[in-house]
Amino acid sequence: MASSYTCSITATPEHIDVLGHVNNAVWVQWMEQVATEHWTRDADPAHVDAYVWVVTRHEIDYRGNVTEGQTVEARTWIGAPPRGARFDRLMEFTGPDGKVKVAAKSTWAIVEKASGRIMRVPPEVAAPFVP
Repeated sequence: MASSYTCSITATPEHIDVLGHVNNAVWVQWMEQVATEHWTRDADPAHVDAYVWVVTRHEIDYRGNVTEGQTVEARTWIGAPPRGARFDRLMEFTGPDGKVKVAAKSTWAIVEKASGRIMRVPPEVAAPFVP
């Protein structure tokens, strides 16, 4: 059964840019944080020990602003099975007004830690995450 992961993140002063809202680079950091939390929560611990994921592409739609002190609800999920070494992770950050502030699709590739090489995603690694 496929899983999704949800968490809350509150914007603090170091997240805010000169325009008074969360900086675009911070959204990317949050995307990595949320994806990593999802992986470590739902993957087999042996898989967490053996593999690491790297981003090969981000597509991000910025739809609204979040200011200091506001909390967003982050949700991530995998929409389709992997293609070779890669899969697309979807993510939405919803603001306190209930509107999606940032939506993203990131392509991740699996790397075997021992060899440092990209490899085909093993079916047993993908199983907890794919529909």
